[in-house]
Amino acid sequence: MEKIDRYRHCIKEVIDRHSSHPAYGDAEMQQIFDTEHDHYQLVHTGWYETERLYGCILHLDIREGRIWIQYDGTESGIANELAELGVPKEDIVLAYHPLYKRPYTGFGPDKRQNMQ
Repeated sequence: MEKIDRYRHCIKEVIDRHSSHPAYGDAEMQQIFDTEHDHYQLVHTGWYETERLYGCILHLDIREGRIWIQYDGTESGIANELAELGVPKEDIVLAYHPLYKRPYTGFGPDKRQNMQ
């Protein structure tokens, strides 16, 4: 459980860092932390003049003892940020890549790859 708590802390730190970036118009950044089910998101919501703004910037889950990056809408990419915070690369799954690409990313493969 100590490992999962550390991963939650790392995810919070990354989301905090990216939520400090200014939003457009009257939009706000919302941090969503579901620690019971280990789902984490950063979304922006609001208005820019007459246009409605809403979108997911980051979506991460903790599954099977590893961090799964479901969506990364940042320019820098958060996988390396998590690794710099001490998360082993094999515990970071780039879930937005198809299974056949994951072994070549330098990050953790999906365990289903071993079944093929």
